[in-house]
Amino acid sequence: MLSESPIGVYDSGVGGLSVLRAIRDALPHERLLYVADSAHVPYGEKSQDFVERRACAIADYFVSRQARAMVVACNTATAAAIALLRRRHPGLVIIGVEPAIKPAAHLTHSGVVGVFATTGTLASPKFAALVQREAPEVRILLRPCPQWVRLVEQGELTGPDAEAAVRAPVTELRQAGADVLVLGCTHFPFLRDLIQAAAGPGVPLLETGAPVARWLRHQLQERGLLRGEGAGALLLETTGAADSLAAQASRLLGQPLSAGTVPDAWR
Repeated sequence: MLSESPIGVYDSGVGGLSVLRAIRDALPHERLLYVADSAHVPYGEKSQDFVERRACAIADYFVSRQARAMVVACNTATAAAIALLRRRHPGLVIIGVEPAIKPAAHLTHSGVVGVFATTGTLASPKFAALVQREAPEVRILLRPCPQWVRLVEQGELTGPDAEAAVRAPVTELRQAGADVLVLGCTHFPFLRDLIQAAAGPGVPLLETGAPVARWLRHQLQERGLLRGEGAGALLLETTGAADSLAAQASRLLGQPLSAGTVPDAWR
């Protein structure tokens, strides 16, 4: 039944909450199940095989919960495992995320675009193909920022240490000519204010939460799977510490939330 069947959203940690936030805005009647694979965060430095195994475990868990759709709210996991997940669960609506290269290529005046992401995303063949397909004439500057993931996971969104950690990579790409910046990791929108301050007020910062939410809505509507009425709900679960996820999500989403743990079989 649509009323009980959730939409699964997952990330290695709390970064995917930036995508979840957009999904809640676009699909207010849906029952959302967010899983943070916090026992294994971060994914960016992990092997392809490891990320694939974690993606399969969580996809299997969503299927066990009768999910209608799954959003891989992690650029690294999308790059590593989205094709595998679609082969494994062909009947499930599976939406991934990818850096906003196409709109960035249209916006740039200098012909230089900066991309902040994890090492895993930037090194993936999927990302290379995306750049070649959508921005063959644009110079793409790549900057892995694993420290930014740690800042968000630790809740350090303000203060001199966070400002310094953000300022150096942003200044590097801006001085190299980038006039559009792509936030290629779902953790990074939570540092948006610091990134904007370092980049300057007129520099576009592109993220993917809203486009992903619109595409999810379209896919559900096409299949007659969209809930059009009733109260929405949000369930939070983690492979790590439930109290930690509850505290982090409450802070990042601006409301009091509780969390549970994923059963051992999928941890």
